[in-house]
Amino acid sequence: MKFTPTELPEVILVEPRVYGDSRGFFLETYHADRYKEGGIVPDFVQDNHSKSKQGTLRGLHAQLRQPQGKLVRALAGEIFDVAVDVRPGSKNFGRWVGALLNAENHHQLYVPPGFLHGFCVVSESAEVAYKCTALYNPADELSVLWNDPLIGIDWPVEAPLLSDRDNDAATLLQVRPQLDIYNDLG
Repeated sequence: MKFTPTELPEVILVEPRVYGDSRGFFLETYHADRYKEGGIVPDFVQDNHSKSKQGTLRGLHAQLRQPQGKLVRALAGEIFDVAVDVRPGSKNFGRWVGALLNAENHHQLYVPPGFLHGFCVVSESAEVAYKCTALYNPADELSVLWNDPLIGIDWPVEAPLLSDRDNDAATLLQVRPQLDIYNDLG
């Protein structure tokens, strides 16, 4: 297994070993000891699975009082997965990284607490699974506009399919006062 810190070092790209033969393939999608050695140390408490059609963009999301770390992978299809550092004291505040995750490369992206997360579907459809370090609480959720010019994410879609919540999300400047809760995260 290979663990590579991205340009935002807390966000880690995971490349698992895939063992393939004429029958198909096998890989470990999570092994606590190996992931801890690779810099991913939190305990995961919830697994999520979604399916979306091409052009769907989900995000940018975080939780405030119960911040979630997420270990994300594409089970089918391909997504462009994004993490945005929103820890107020971070030298990387407002910066983003993205990675293509798909069913062929089996890569995973670890998005730590204190980061916004979002993805868009670039294939005909995609199924995404992710492990979370805190339970989902809809009352605790924060949404930031997917195309906030202050962040400047280079999404591979111009007119994405959005939920009403994501379409009506606030800008990073609008939510900035709420982010002080992340001061202890790094």
